Amino acid sequence: MQITRSSIDTQKGPGDWFTGDVYIDAVATPAGTSTFASALVHFTPGARTAWHTHPHGQTIFVTEGVGLCQREGGPIEVIRPGDRVFFEPDENHWHGATPTRFMAHLALQQNDDTGSPVTWGVHVTDEQYAAAPSLDH
Repeated sequence: MQITRSSIDTQKGPGDWFTGDVYIDAVATPAGTSTFASALVHFTPGARTAWHTHPHGQTIFVTEGVGLCQREGGPIEVIRPGDRVFFEPDENHWHGATPTRFMAHLALQQNDDTGSPVTWGVHVTDEQYAAAPSLDH
């Protein structure tokens, strides 16, 4: 058994990657021969990722709040605590909080041969984000 004490400060998500205020806590980083990485990501209301892809796909597991996610060409989906979303390798997508709720998720992905877990694209526009379904259900 190995216990790693928390020693890494919460990081503010960079503006190149996110719209709004997003905070990231490292959970697991690649070590030795492992390419696995994980982070706990907190989104404030209205905050979201830019469009992006992952070379080996990505799983997000919603831990609190209410969020939104979309793959390119698909509908915007509402996600809630306990929901698990898998984005296929190289599937262009985004995810984040709803306009009125916080959302946190655990993100799990693998680095590629160059050590990169993600390729960032353009920001989700306000118009794209506003197309989200009503949360009245």
